[in-house]
Amino acid sequence: MQGIHNFTKVLVALLVCTGFYGNAQERYRDSVFSEIKLQSFVYSDTLRLDVYTPARDTVSNKPLVVLVHGGGFAIGKKDNPLEKRFCTTLAKKGYLTASISYRLTRKGKSFGCDCLATDKIETFRTASEDVLYALQYLVRNSDGLGFNRNRIVLVGSSAGAEAVLNTVFMKNHRDFNTLPYGELNFSGVVSFAGAVLDEDYITKDTAVPTLLFHGMKDNLVPYVTAAHHYCDEDTPGYLILSGSGSIAQRLTELDTPYTLYFDPEGNHDWANTAYAYTDEISAFIKAVILDGNWIQSSIKLNP
Repeated sequence: MQGIHNFTKVLVALLVCTGFYGNAQERYRDSVFSEIKLQSFVYSDTLRLDVYTPARDTVSNKPLVVLVHGGGFAIGKKDNPLEKRFCTTLAKKGYLTASISYRLTRKGKSFGCDCLATDKIETFRTASEDVLYALQYLVRNSDGLGFNRNRIVLVGSSAGAEAVLNTVFMKNHRDFNTLPYGELNFSGVVSFAGAVLDEDYITKDTAVPTLLFHGMKDNLVPYVTAAHHYCDEDTPGYLILSGSGSIAQRLTELDTPYTLYFDPEGNHDWANTAYAYTDEISAFIKAVILDGNWIQSSIKLNP
C-alpha cells in the first residue's frame, strides 16, 4: 500500500483546490431541493427499481446515480432505511437516483468457505446481469426520466459493491463478456467494502473514476488481494478477490482518478457506515466525474 499512500493529499487542500468549499449553494454538491418524487417500476420479470426525482426540476439531463444494496446476495432490499435515505439525500442535491432489486441467488444458502468458488462467480455474474438489465431499462426511459445516459454512476454496498465493481471493471472477463452491456457507458463507480474478481481486468478500456470506502480489517471482503472470507486454499470456497486497496493501486498505475477512504481498524461495518458519507460522495461526483478534475488520493478515516 505504500505506493498508494505516496499519492495521499491533504484533504483540506484537496477540497479547496477543487472547489468543494464555497458559500453559494451548488447543484450536485449541496441540497438544493426539498421535495422528492418517488416512482417504482418493474424492469425484469418481478424485479423492481425505485426512482427518486427532484420535484419540479426543470433540468432534463441530470446525472443518474444507481444504488445496489448489500446483504451477501441473500438478504437486503432496495428500500431499506439506509438505501431510502441515501437516494433521497442525493436526489435533493439534484441527481436522479435509482435503487434496484436483483436476484438473491444465495438466499437460504451459504456464501462462505463451503460454497463452491464456481458458484460464487456465478452469483457475481447473475447480479451484474441484473444491474445491466436495470440500466438498460432506465436508459430506454431516459428522456421521460430526465437524465443523461452518458452520466451514469454506480454505487454499491458489500454484495452490491461487488456487483457494481464487477459490472464496470470485469466487462472483458470471460465470465462477464457475454452480459448485456450493449451501448452502456459508465462515468464512475462508488464502492462500500467491495472487491472485484481480478484486478488485472481493470484496464484503460474499463477504468473509470472510482470512490472507495473500506476497513483494512474487513474479514469478509478483503481490503487488498486475498481469499474471499479468507477461506483456506483447500476449501471449496477458496476464491481470490481484489479489494479496495488493490483496486486503488491498479488505478494509480493506469493514471485514473480515484479517492480511497480507508480505516486501519475498520471491519466490514463500512458496508453500512459509508452510506452516511453523502457529502463526500456528491463532492467526488461533482468535482471528478462531472467537472473532470484529476484526483488520486488516499484518506485515512478515524485517525
